Amino acid sequence: MSRAHRAPAPPGALGVAAEPAELLAYLTDLQGWLDARRADLDRLDAAARQSGAEAVTADVVLALTLWQAVRTRTDELVEVWDSGRADAVARERMSQLIWGRLGGDPATSLLSLVDAARLCDAQADQLATRLSFDPHAADVTARFRAVAAGIVRAEDAALATADTEDDAAVARLRDRLSRLKADAARGADITGPLGALEDSIARTERDLIVHAARSRALVKDRERAVALRTTLADRAPGLAQVAERCRREIANPPRLAIPDVSRLGDVPAEHDRLTTYVQRLGAVERAMERVEDAYTAPLRERAELRYRVKKLMTKAQGNGRAASSTVKAGEDEAREALDATPCDLALARHFTEQLETLVRDLPEGHR
Repeated sequence: MSRAHRAPAPPGALGVAAEPAELLAYLTDLQGWLDARRADLDRLDAAARQSGAEAVTADVVLALTLWQAVRTRTDELVEVWDSGRADAVARERMSQLIWGRLGGDPATSLLSLVDAARLCDAQADQLATRLSFDPHAADVTARFRAVAAGIVRAEDAALATADTEDDAAVARLRDRLSRLKADAARGADITGPLGALEDSIARTERDLIVHAARSRALVKDRERAVALRTTLADRAPGLAQVAERCRREIANPPRLAIPDVSRLGDVPAEHDRLTTYVQRLGAVERAMERVEDAYTAPLRERAELRYRVKKLMTKAQGNGRAASSTVKAGEDEAREALDATPCDLALARHFTEQLETLVRDLPEGHR
């Protein structure tokens, strides 16, 4: 029964807004698959409890975990779909929800909705066979067809990993199937070996789906790391110019070095090394932000003080204080301090605050 229900083919691709009609059809089929698959899993769960086999129970838990992950992500899709009111931006978000990682539970964190549904199907097939719950299980010819279909799915998963070892594992399964067919043709009892092959195919398909998901995740992580490294490398010259300007125009400027991302080397392809590399990229990015803040802050304060002096003199013209020789002298001191190169910000700040005092409105009797 479980083999009658297969997860629907997803529309679009990551970063592409699928067409509304395709999304509606997919959501409808996905909801139907969830209902049918859950009914299958509940029956398999009941059969597993009766069998008392702990290994089978663990596989049922994994299948239910995968189903729940798909259920949760489907609910998110329905929310974004908003009864068909999703615009292009929302539909692109739906593609991200379909093809992006599920996160959360460690058992599903690296998988996409598509991967989790396929793996749930594979788990259900394996459980149905092991529990002899699937009516096809008693028919050798039908079981051969199911085994061949499982090998084809495993081949498809192996294509996504582009790993010669995975190709070899699938080839070995095909060889085992060929030998079993030959044994069956001459009348040998293949019940045990066929069951073992069914388990091997289900396990291989499951492993390949996970491997493919991890491979895709690694490729995406590496692409993001390359993009970030390029961004940081492009940012460095601009930071150097800001730092040089600050050293030239501001007295007692910060003394911070510009981080050099090239010292990290090329972006690695191995998962563990890539994880460490991304952490170091993050440290470089944070260091660049600190450097940028440190060198732009004095330049920004100088500009703000100049604007403040201008506003103060506008106020002085409005209240009649602009003609005062004291105010004129205060303005000259403030502007001279601000125009000096390098600029002593402490002194400029002092004269600006002094000017603010000088241009205050006078009491009525002193105007």
